[in-house]
Amino acid sequence: MKQLSYAIMLLLLAAMVLVGCDKSVEPNLDPMTVGDLQPDLASLQSASWPRQGTPAPSPLVAVAVGEQSLEFWPYTAADYSGNPKDPMNLIFIGKADPCDIRAALLALDGDRSALGMPPMPPFNSVWEDDIEGDVQATYASNSRWTPGAIQLVCGDYSQIRFHVRLFKAGDWTLGGVHFEVLIPGTTTHQVLSWELAEQFVIGDIMRTGLLDPDVPMIPTDQINETPFHAIPAVVYNGLPVELRGLIGGPLDNVTEDVPIASDGHSVVLNLASRIVAEPTITNKQYVVQFDQVVPKPFCSSGPYDYVYVNGPITIAETIEFSAGGNYQATFHAEGELSVTPINPMTGEPTAEPYTARVWETHNSVFNKGVASGASLRYQALTPFSAPGSGWFFERFRVSSNGGNGYQLISRCEPTQTISPALVGGSGEVDVEGDSETVSMVSFH
Repeated sequence: MKQLSYAIMLLLLAAMVLVGCDKSVEPNLDPMTVGDLQPDLASLQSASWPRQGTPAPSPLVAVAVGEQSLEFWPYTAADYSGNPKDPMNLIFIGKADPCDIRAALLALDGDRSALGMPPMPPFNSVWEDDIEGDVQATYASNSRWTPGAIQLVCGDYSQIRFHVRLFKAGDWTLGGVHFEVLIPGTTTHQVLSWELAEQFVIGDIMRTGLLDPDVPMIPTDQINETPFHAIPAVVYNGLPVELRGLIGGPLDNVTEDVPIASDGHSVVLNLASRIVAEPTITNKQYVVQFDQVVPKPFCSSGPYDYVYVNGPITIAETIEFSAGGNYQATFHAEGELSVTPINPMTGEPTAEPYTARVWETHNSVFNKGVASGASLRYQALTPFSAPGSGWFFERFRVSSNGGNGYQLISRCEPTQTISPALVGGSGEVDVEGDSETVSMVSFH
């Protein structure tokens, strides 16, 4: 079985001390690029969305600042089921448009020595536009469901970094921020800390000089669960001791998952002025080599069904901010992988390999206060005649002015399930409100 390696981070961290658009967006799928994917992906995408409600999640919380107040859900989501993904741990008021916050962070250099941070990545890195994180949404009473159309990262994709999503809620902006590490041999980032990221972004907002000098920031009461989520033991035990100490975790190896610490509070940052954003265009293209043993993510026969996944995933993204203040971002990932069933105790193959086909796209738009976002995922294990083969198709869209939807369709053998949490009757799963899919390749 592949072992997690963090040698590069160990060297880096050894001395570390932490003193808009008016319509909904749909993925842009060109049928000519789909190739021989079966079933026909273009047909799936062009099919009508199922009718479903998108009710307010629960519980909503209220935060008041002077005469202003906001009622909102203190989490993010990847569907409309009410299942929380990440906690909401920053709130912006005043000159708090997401584009203004983006401009303020992008304008900073990487010198954080005045904050007591060491001259090493990601603590001396600069903020960049990014959309490789999956599309997420949140809910506020004054704006209903709204996406985190603008995403920023500070640090290298392949190591450790800070990641922020910004959600416009009327005159307020909600922020979900976390500190994360790439699990070696995968495209998945594991969250390590909510608190460290919150303090990092607060420090950078202080560096901008834009905070109101009279009332710069206000802590809230507890608004979300604590602790929230956990780091799998196999990932945690691959972290260097210095990084374990940095996030406040146990220094020794563990046998159980480690809760991700959070005090459940947020901080309101009161921005008194803004920076005028410059037009920018960012293009990125790179290849991630998948090379890891994982539980079989879908069409699984049970909890001991493991596979070795190997092969390249090609990633491309384009992010443009125009002189007129229009933000548009697109992300696309695709690849063909080898997936070999194995015995998780010995690592020996137990069946012939599958060919896995992966196709994913995200889009987001922010213009004149209207935010839209959409994502589409298709993954398949072929040949479809082989035992344990199958596919799933998932799409999600959210817009601050309506046009919301979620759909998950899968097809597996009658004896298989899409995931341990979602059992398919007669080999089929059609879900409209809750994403229980465990994807083979995921972007977080």
